[in-house]
This record gives sequence, structure tokens and C-alpha cells, in this order.
Amino acid sequence: MRSKLRDIVENNASKKGKIFDYFIQALIVLSLVSFTIETLPGNSAELKILLKSFEYFCVIVFSIEYLLRIYVARNPFKYIFSFYGLVDFIAIFPFYLNTFYDFRALRAFRIFRVFRALKLVRYNKALNRFNLAAKIVKEEVILFLLVTFIFIFLSSAGIYFFEHKAQPENFSSILHSGWWAIVTLTTVGYGDVYPITVGGKVFTFFILLIGVGIVTIPAGLVASALSKAREVEDQARKNKQEAAKKS
Repeated sequence: MRSKLRDIVENNASKKGKIFDYFIQALIVLSLVSFTIETLPGNSAELKILLKSFEYFCVIVFSIEYLLRIYVARNPFKYIFSFYGLVDFIAIFPFYLNTFYDFRALRAFRIFRVFRALKLVRYNKALNRFNLAAKIVKEEVILFLLVTFIFIFLSSAGIYFFEHKAQPENFSSILHSGWWAIVTLTTVGYGDVYPITVGGKVFTFFILLIGVGIVTIPAGLVASALSKAREVEDQARKNKQEAAKKS
């Protein structure tokens, strides 16, 4: 029984697996549409009852799906604490919590179920490639984040010493200057806080130049890692083909 259920729940290459997968994904989309309609003002009493009934139906189906995935998983705890396991749990937990407490805002977490749509067959290879790319570039990303944090701190401290006397309200401390440092280094520049002294403006010029690199470096790292991941996939495919020919 467990093997048959596993083939339906986890194997979306089989006919029954595809039906199950598409049904869950369709229900995810409909539940999000229902949640959106529910927030509209002036809904009739009949529509509210209909939406509430559909909500119960969705939660029951999602709860059954969650329990089934735990049941068929070869390592239940690994699934429970995996990304998709947490998404499945978050999708139903706010509903049960709302039964005892009025935390309706938590139901917004159901939107995380939209990520389940990524389980479509045609996206599996792309997801695996991203996973492989993340492993390849992990150390570089950690180093980049560390360097970014250092630059944010230095920028906050620098602009504080340049602008504190001129604008004590906006740059009252290094911590308060952190907002300016973040929006400047990311080249967003909201314009709500900006330097007015000559030294602050010159300092900002150099920070903006550094910020351009901070924005573009991650994109380059990811692109390079994805390219390497594709090469690894191609090499693995060639090795399998050669192994198949030899056998």
C-alpha cells in the first residue's frame, strides 16, 4: 500500500502521479484566488459561505496530502523539515491556529504554496541545476555577504562622522545611518535621507561606485555557477551514455 501511494504522491512521471500533482496544483491556485476574493469588500453572505466551505475543502485536502507525504516518505523527518515540507505545514497550520485564536493574517502564508507549482516536470531539471549551482557558489556567496556587511558598517560609520553635526536627526548614530548605507550601496537611493555637506557628498560618490559592484557581483556569481552546473549535467549525461554503450 505504501509503495503504491508513494508512486502516486511522489512520482509525477506516472499517469496517476500526474493527475494527483495537477489536482493539487490546481487547488493551490484556486485557494489563492478564493483568498483574494475573500478580501474584497461587499461580498454577499452567500458568497462568504461558499468561500468558507471551499476553504474547509482545501484545508482538508492539503492536510491529507501532508499526512500522505509523511507516510510515504522514506525518511519522514527529512521531509517534515525540508523546504517543501515546511511549505506544506505552513499552508495548513494558520487555519488550525485560527480555530483557537483570531490570527487571520497568518493565512497569508498560504501563498507559499505557489512554490509547489515548481514541481512541474519540465522544471525539475532547472531546479536541480539551481541546487547544484548553489552548492558550487556557496563559499563565494558567504564571502560576498561578509564583505557586504563590512562595507555597510564602514559606510554607516563614515557618513555618520560626515553628516552627524549637519543632520543630527537623520544621522543620530551609526545604527541610524545604516538605512542610508543600505539604500546607497544597493543603488536604490530613495532620497529620504541624503548628505548635504561637501565631505558627505564626496564620500557618497565613492560609496555609489562600490554599490554598483555589490549589485552586479551576485548576478555574475549565479550566472557562472549555472554555467558550471550545466557543464556538470552534460558531463554526467555523457558518462551515463558511455556506460550504457559499454554494458
